[in-house]
Amino acid sequence: MQRQHFSLIGIYGGTFDPIHYGHLRIAEELSDQLSLSRMLFVPSGEPRLRAAPAASRMHRAAMVKLAVQDNDRFLLDEREVNRPGISTTVQTLQEYRCEFGYDTALCCIVGMDAFIKIDQWVEWRKLFTLCHLIVVPRPGYVSNDEQNITPPIKAELNDRRTVIANELANRSAGLIYFAATSLLEISASRIRSLLASGRSVRYLLPDSVHAYITTNRLYNKDGI
Repeated sequence: MQRQHFSLIGIYGGTFDPIHYGHLRIAEELSDQLSLSRMLFVPSGEPRLRAAPAASRMHRAAMVKLAVQDNDRFLLDEREVNRPGISTTVQTLQEYRCEFGYDTALCCIVGMDAFIKIDQWVEWRKLFTLCHLIVVPRPGYVSNDEQNITPPIKAELNDRRTVIANELANRSAGLIYFAATSLLEISASRIRSLLASGRSVRYLLPDSVHAYITTNRLYNKDGI
């Protein structure tokens, strides 16, 4: 019996406060490496495990829209910024499953810094029934540094890890794949700090996003 081949969709969540070239380069490389049919950027509404974003939901979604508008594979999904209260990844993935069914493999992109704390997420084990996890390096966190992984996460990793990208298309969910992507030393917090001090952020993020920040006076020393 021939094995079913699933189309792959990337799910890239985050505060995007603001979105920058580090985010966009990771998305571009994963789109190529994994042969994703599309990459959905999902700005978070009200994060549960981190401080509230500096920019509003509306502004962060608008900046993502500007950043991805010239890439046919990239799409903004505003479901979390439009959802009242705190959003959870499980909730969002359950909605995607209702929309796409199980003929599609959902690939949820997480940084290594988030992955080592994923057991703090709501219903975190349910993630594996809904999606593959694609783990990417982050400044200070490389994909082969597993010393800080807790035993529950380690157990899931031992059962689910694949080193073959093509295997992701053989099932709709349940695998963990560590992707090798460019590690650009760019962070949203650094961009906010530069803007607050009146310094240049040119070449760290798209010009359209920079123009939006300037027009709306985001992240300046006087606040938003």
